[in-house]
Amino acid sequence: MGKKIYFLLTLLVLFFCGTTPASGYTGSSGQCCQDTEQVLRIGAPSRASEDVYHLQQLLNRLGYYHGPVDGIYGPATAGAVKLFQIDRHLLPDGVVGPATWNAIGQTATRPAASQQAPPPAKDVRILIDTTRRTLTVFFDGQPYRQYPVAVGKFETPTPLGNFRVVRKAMHWGTGFGSRWLGLNVPWGLYGIHGTNKPWSIGSYASHGCIRMHNRDVEEIYPWIPVGAQVTITGNPFTYREPPFRDLRRDFCGSDVMEVQRTLARLGLFKGKIDGTWRWDMEESVYRFRALHNLSRDNVIDKPAYRALGF
Repeated sequence: MGKKIYFLLTLLVLFFCGTTPASGYTGSSGQCCQDTEQVLRIGAPSRASEDVYHLQQLLNRLGYYHGPVDGIYGPATAGAVKLFQIDRHLLPDGVVGPATWNAIGQTATRPAASQQAPPPAKDVRILIDTTRRTLTVFFDGQPYRQYPVAVGKFETPTPLGNFRVVRKAMHWGTGFGSRWLGLNVPWGLYGIHGTNKPWSIGSYASHGCIRMHNRDVEEIYPWIPVGAQVTITGNPFTYREPPFRDLRRDFCGSDVMEVQRTLARLGLFKGKIDGTWRWDMEESVYRFRALHNLSRDNVIDKPAYRALGF
Protein backbone atom coordinates (compact mmCIF):
# COMPACT_ATOMS: atom_id res chain seq x y z
CA MET A 1 0.00 0.00 0.00
CA GLY A 2 2.85 2.38 0.89
CA LYS A 3 4.45 1.97 -2.54
CA LYS A 4 1.13 2.66 -4.29
CA ILE A 5 0.67 5.87 -2.29
CA TYR A 6 4.29 6.86 -2.99
CA PHE A 7 3.78 6.38 -6.73
CA LEU A 8 0.64 8.54 -6.81
CA LEU A 9 2.23 11.25 -4.65
CA THR A 10 5.31 11.25 -6.88
CA LEU A 11 3.19 11.87 -9.98
CA LEU A 12 1.31 14.69 -8.30
CA VAL A 13 4.56 16.31 -7.15
CA LEU A 14 5.85 16.06 -10.72
CA PHE A 15 2.59 17.57 -11.96
CA PHE A 16 2.69 20.65 -9.77
CA CYS A 17 6.46 21.14 -9.70
CA GLY A 18 6.90 20.88 -13.46
CA THR A 19 9.63 18.27 -13.55
CA THR A 20 10.77 17.30 -17.03
CA PRO A 21 9.71 13.83 -18.16
CA ALA A 22 12.17 10.98 -18.02
CA SER A 23 12.63 10.99 -21.76
CA GLY A 24 12.10 13.34 -24.64
CA TYR A 25 11.73 10.49 -27.09
CA THR A 26 8.86 11.21 -29.46
CA GLY A 27 8.67 8.13 -31.62
CA SER A 28 7.38 4.61 -31.21
CA SER A 29 9.30 1.59 -29.99
CA GLY A 30 6.76 -0.99 -31.03
CA GLN A 31 3.58 -0.17 -29.11
CA CYS A 32 0.93 2.28 -30.19
CA CYS A 33 -2.64 3.29 -29.58
CA GLN A 34 -4.38 1.59 -32.49
CA ASP A 35 -7.83 3.13 -32.04
CA THR A 36 -8.82 2.36 -35.60
CA GLU A 37 -12.41 1.60 -36.53
CA GLN A 38 -13.45 -1.63 -38.18
CA VAL A 39 -15.66 -1.43 -41.24
CA LEU A 40 -19.12 -2.84 -40.47
CA ARG A 41 -21.21 -4.59 -43.13
CA ILE A 42 -23.56 -7.55 -43.36
CA GLY A 43 -21.68 -10.57 -42.12
CA ALA A 44 -18.72 -8.57 -40.82
CA PRO A 45 -18.04 -8.98 -38.03
CA SER A 46 -19.25 -12.56 -38.22
CA ARG A 47 -20.20 -12.64 -34.54
CA ALA A 48 -21.98 -10.31 -32.15
CA SER A 49 -19.90 -7.16 -31.70
CA GLU A 50 -19.87 -4.46 -29.03
CA ASP A 51 -19.53 -1.79 -31.73
CA VAL A 52 -22.61 -3.11 -33.54
CA TYR A 53 -24.51 -3.32 -30.25
CA HIS A 54 -23.88 0.36 -29.47
CA LEU A 55 -24.54 1.36 -33.09
CA GLN A 56 -27.94 -0.34 -32.92
CA GLN A 57 -28.72 1.50 -29.68
CA LEU A 58 -27.81 4.83 -31.26
CA LEU A 59 -29.79 4.20 -34.46
CA ASN A 60 -32.76 3.15 -32.32
CA ARG A 61 -32.62 6.41 -30.34
CA LEU A 62 -32.46 8.35 -33.61
CA GLY A 63 -35.50 6.49 -34.96
CA TYR A 64 -33.76 4.54 -37.74
CA TYR A 65 -33.59 1.08 -36.20
CA HIS A 66 -36.41 -0.95 -34.66
CA GLY A 67 -34.96 -4.45 -34.59
CA PRO A 68 -33.31 -6.43 -31.79
CA VAL A 69 -30.27 -4.87 -30.14
CA ASP A 70 -28.15 -8.00 -30.35
CA GLY A 71 -24.80 -6.81 -31.72
CA ILE A 72 -25.25 -8.67 -35.01
CA TYR A 73 -24.90 -6.68 -38.23
CA GLY A 74 -27.72 -8.10 -40.33
CA PRO A 75 -30.06 -6.74 -43.01
CA ALA A 76 -32.16 -4.73 -40.54
CA THR A 77 -29.09 -2.92 -39.20
CA ALA A 78 -27.77 -2.31 -42.72
CA GLY A 79 -31.16 -0.88 -43.72
CA ALA A 80 -31.12 1.51 -40.76
CA VAL A 81 -27.59 2.59 -41.68
CA LYS A 82 -28.76 3.34 -45.24
CA LEU A 83 -31.52 5.62 -43.93
CA PHE A 84 -28.98 7.37 -41.70
CA GLN A 85 -26.61 7.78 -44.65
CA ILE A 86 -29.35 9.26 -46.87
CA ASP A 87 -30.17 11.90 -44.25
CA ARG A 88 -26.44 12.78 -43.95
CA HIS A 89 -25.95 12.95 -47.75
CA LEU A 90 -23.62 9.94 -47.74
CA LEU A 91 -23.48 7.02 -50.16
CA PRO A 92 -26.36 4.78 -48.97
CA ASP A 93 -24.52 1.47 -49.17
CA GLY A 94 -25.35 0.20 -45.70
CA VAL A 95 -21.64 -0.08 -44.87
CA VAL A 96 -20.19 1.74 -41.87
CA GLY A 97 -16.85 3.01 -43.18
CA PRO A 98 -14.77 6.09 -42.26
CA ALA A 99 -17.28 8.69 -43.57
CA THR A 100 -20.21 7.07 -41.78
CA TRP A 101 -18.21 6.62 -38.58
CA ASN A 102 -17.39 10.32 -38.68
CA ALA A 103 -21.06 11.24 -39.16
CA ILE A 104 -21.98 8.97 -36.25
CA GLY A 105 -19.39 10.66 -34.06
CA GLN A 106 -20.73 14.11 -34.91
CA THR A 107 -24.34 13.02 -34.31
CA ALA A 108 -23.80 11.24 -31.02
CA THR A 109 -21.33 13.53 -29.30
CA ARG A 110 -22.52 15.49 -26.31
CA PRO A 111 -23.01 19.29 -26.49
CA ALA A 112 -19.97 21.45 -26.03
CA ALA A 113 -19.34 22.31 -22.39
CA SER A 114 -18.94 26.01 -23.00
CA GLN A 115 -18.31 28.56 -25.72
CA GLN A 116 -16.70 30.94 -23.24
CA ALA A 117 -13.03 31.70 -23.85
CA PRO A 118 -10.74 30.48 -21.07
CA PRO A 119 -8.94 32.98 -18.85
CA PRO A 120 -5.37 33.85 -19.85
CA ALA A 121 -2.85 31.49 -18.31
CA LYS A 122 0.94 31.23 -18.36
CA ASP A 123 1.00 27.59 -17.35
CA VAL A 124 -1.43 25.03 -18.83
CA ARG A 125 -1.34 21.42 -17.66
CA ILE A 126 -3.47 18.29 -17.92
CA LEU A 127 -4.14 15.71 -15.22
CA ILE A 128 -5.69 12.38 -16.29
CA ASP A 129 -7.05 9.98 -13.65
CA THR A 130 -7.33 6.48 -15.12
CA THR A 131 -9.27 5.25 -12.07
CA ARG A 132 -12.01 7.87 -12.33
CA ARG A 133 -11.65 8.21 -16.13
CA THR A 134 -11.44 12.01 -16.03
CA LEU A 135 -9.26 14.65 -17.66
CA THR A 136 -8.77 17.95 -15.86
CA VAL A 137 -7.26 21.07 -17.43
CA PHE A 138 -5.28 23.28 -15.02
CA PHE A 139 -4.54 26.95 -15.62
CA ASP A 140 -1.73 28.38 -13.47
CA GLY A 141 -2.10 25.55 -10.98
CA GLN A 142 -5.88 25.82 -10.61
CA PRO A 143 -8.39 23.32 -12.05
CA TYR A 144 -10.38 25.01 -14.81
CA ARG A 145 -12.47 22.29 -16.44
CA GLN A 146 -12.93 18.53 -16.12
CA TYR A 147 -14.12 16.08 -18.77
CA PRO A 148 -15.07 12.39 -18.88
CA VAL A 149 -12.71 10.23 -20.94
CA ALA A 150 -12.17 6.64 -22.01
CA VAL A 151 -8.80 5.11 -21.23
CA GLY A 152 -7.01 1.91 -22.17
CA LYS A 153 -8.41 -1.53 -21.56
CA PHE A 154 -6.64 -3.66 -18.96
CA GLU A 155 -5.07 -5.66 -21.81
CA THR A 156 -3.77 -2.42 -23.39
CA PRO A 157 -3.43 0.06 -20.49
CA THR A 158 -2.90 3.79 -20.83
CA PRO A 159 0.71 4.74 -19.99
CA LEU A 160 1.09 6.21 -16.50
CA GLY A 161 3.57 8.92 -15.68
CA ASN A 162 4.61 12.44 -16.50
CA PHE A 163 4.68 13.32 -20.21
CA ARG A 164 4.43 16.31 -22.55
CA VAL A 165 2.44 17.18 -25.64
CA VAL A 166 4.78 16.92 -28.62
CA ARG A 167 2.38 17.06 -31.58
CA LYS A 168 -0.99 18.62 -32.40
CA ALA A 169 -3.05 17.72 -35.44
CA MET A 170 -6.57 18.01 -36.82
CA HIS A 171 -8.28 14.96 -38.32
CA TRP A 172 -5.08 12.99 -37.78
CA GLY A 173 -6.43 9.64 -38.99
CA THR A 174 -9.31 7.23 -38.97
CA GLY A 175 -10.39 6.34 -35.45
CA PHE A 176 -8.88 9.38 -33.73
CA GLY A 177 -11.80 11.78 -34.02
CA SER A 178 -11.33 15.42 -34.93
CA ARG A 179 -8.23 16.36 -32.88
CA TRP A 180 -4.97 14.72 -31.79
CA LEU A 181 -2.59 15.70 -28.99
CA GLY A 182 0.41 13.37 -29.19
CA LEU A 183 2.44 12.54 -26.06
CA ASN A 184 6.14 11.71 -25.69
CA VAL A 185 5.61 8.29 -24.14
CA PRO A 186 9.06 6.67 -24.42
CA TRP A 187 7.85 3.19 -25.39
CA GLY A 188 5.15 3.91 -27.96
CA LEU A 189 2.80 6.22 -29.81
CA TYR A 190 -0.04 7.47 -27.58
CA GLY A 191 -2.12 10.61 -27.32
CA ILE A 192 -5.33 12.40 -26.39
CA HIS A 193 -7.88 12.41 -29.18
CA GLY A 194 -11.53 12.50 -30.15
CA THR A 195 -13.65 9.51 -31.00
CA ASN A 196 -16.47 8.44 -33.27
CA LYS A 197 -17.57 5.97 -30.57
CA PRO A 198 -18.91 8.37 -27.92
CA TRP A 199 -20.59 5.51 -26.06
CA SER A 200 -17.11 4.40 -24.95
CA ILE A 201 -16.48 7.58 -22.95
CA GLY A 202 -16.27 6.86 -19.22
CA SER A 203 -15.02 3.29 -19.69
CA TYR A 204 -11.86 1.24 -20.21
CA ALA A 205 -12.12 0.89 -23.98
CA SER A 206 -9.06 2.08 -25.93
CA HIS A 207 -5.75 0.57 -26.96
CA GLY A 208 -3.99 2.93 -24.57
CA CYS A 209 -4.88 6.41 -25.83
CA ILE A 210 -7.17 8.82 -24.01
CA ARG A 211 -10.46 9.31 -25.84
CA MET A 212 -12.63 12.40 -25.46
CA HIS A 213 -15.91 13.50 -26.98
CA ASN A 214 -15.03 15.31 -30.21
CA ARG A 215 -16.47 18.60 -29.01
CA ASP A 216 -14.55 18.33 -25.74
CA VAL A 217 -11.20 17.75 -27.44
CA GLU A 218 -12.03 20.53 -29.90
CA GLU A 219 -12.64 22.83 -26.92
CA ILE A 220 -9.32 22.15 -25.20
CA TYR A 221 -7.28 21.92 -28.42
CA PRO A 222 -6.52 25.66 -28.74
CA TRP A 223 -5.70 25.93 -25.02
CA ILE A 224 -3.02 23.23 -24.96
CA PRO A 225 0.36 24.27 -26.40
CA VAL A 226 3.05 21.92 -27.61
CA GLY A 227 5.18 21.28 -24.55
CA ALA A 228 2.27 21.26 -22.10
CA GLN A 229 2.71 18.83 -19.23
CA VAL A 230 0.38 15.82 -19.02
CA THR A 231 0.35 13.70 -15.86
CA ILE A 232 -1.50 10.37 -15.96
CA THR A 233 -2.20 8.66 -12.63
CA GLY A 234 -3.18 5.11 -11.70
CA ASN A 235 -1.62 1.93 -10.34
CA PRO A 236 0.99 0.62 -12.82
CA PHE A 237 0.82 -2.94 -11.49
CA THR A 238 -2.91 -3.59 -11.12
CA TYR A 239 -4.15 -1.45 -14.03
CA ARG A 240 -3.28 -4.10 -16.57
CA GLU A 241 -3.98 -7.73 -17.44
CA PRO A 242 -2.45 -9.75 -15.96
CA PRO A 243 -1.70 -7.69 -12.83
CA PHE A 244 1.87 -7.85 -11.52
CA ARG A 245 3.00 -9.59 -14.70
CA ASP A 246 6.46 -11.17 -14.78
CA LEU A 247 8.86 -8.62 -16.31
CA ARG A 248 11.81 -9.60 -18.49
CA ARG A 249 14.24 -8.22 -21.07
CA ASP A 250 12.63 -6.09 -23.81
CA PHE A 251 9.39 -5.58 -21.83
CA CYS A 252 8.10 -2.03 -21.69
CA GLY A 253 5.37 -0.14 -19.84
CA SER A 254 4.50 1.88 -16.77
CA ASP A 255 5.24 -1.08 -14.49
CA VAL A 256 8.75 -1.38 -15.93
CA MET A 257 9.28 2.34 -15.36
CA GLU A 258 8.22 2.07 -11.70
CA VAL A 259 10.62 -0.85 -11.14
CA GLN A 260 13.38 1.26 -12.73
CA ARG A 261 12.59 4.12 -10.35
CA THR A 262 12.73 1.79 -7.35
CA LEU A 263 16.03 0.22 -8.43
CA ALA A 264 17.43 3.72 -8.98
CA ARG A 265 16.40 4.78 -5.45
CA LEU A 266 18.22 1.71 -4.15
CA GLY A 267 21.34 2.77 -6.05
CA LEU A 268 21.25 -0.27 -8.32
CA PHE A 269 20.13 1.30 -11.59
CA LYS A 270 21.97 4.15 -13.33
CA GLY A 271 20.30 3.96 -16.73
CA LYS A 272 17.51 5.92 -18.36
CA ILE A 273 14.15 5.67 -16.58
CA ASP A 274 12.03 5.28 -19.68
CA GLY A 275 9.89 2.18 -19.13
CA THR A 276 11.94 -0.10 -21.41
CA TRP A 277 13.99 -3.04 -20.07
CA ARG A 278 17.42 -2.99 -21.72
CA TRP A 279 20.81 -4.54 -20.91
CA ASP A 280 21.59 -2.00 -18.16
CA MET A 281 18.37 -2.86 -16.32
CA GLU A 282 19.22 -6.56 -16.80
CA GLU A 283 22.41 -6.16 -14.75
CA SER A 284 20.53 -4.22 -12.06
CA VAL A 285 17.96 -6.99 -11.72
CA TYR A 286 20.67 -9.65 -11.34
CA ARG A 287 22.33 -7.58 -8.59
CA PHE A 288 19.03 -6.94 -6.82
CA ARG A 289 18.08 -10.62 -6.83
CA ALA A 290 21.51 -11.61 -5.49
CA LEU A 291 21.26 -9.07 -2.64
CA HIS A 292 17.91 -10.60 -1.62
CA ASN A 293 19.02 -14.22 -1.98
CA LEU A 294 16.69 -14.86 -4.89
CA SER A 295 17.47 -17.34 -7.64
CA ARG A 296 19.77 -15.99 -10.35
CA ASP A 297 17.35 -15.02 -13.08
CA ASN A 298 16.61 -12.02 -15.28
CA VAL A 299 13.01 -11.60 -14.16
CA ILE A 300 10.89 -9.48 -11.86
CA ASP A 301 8.50 -12.11 -10.53
CA LYS A 302 6.41 -12.45 -7.37
CA PRO A 303 9.39 -12.92 -5.01
CA ALA A 304 11.13 -9.92 -6.60
CA TYR A 305 7.99 -7.77 -6.34
CA ARG A 306 7.77 -8.64 -2.63
CA ALA A 307 11.44 -7.79 -2.11
CA LEU A 308 10.91 -4.46 -3.89
CA GLY A 309 8.05 -3.71 -1.50
CA PHE A 310 5.19 -3.80 -4.00
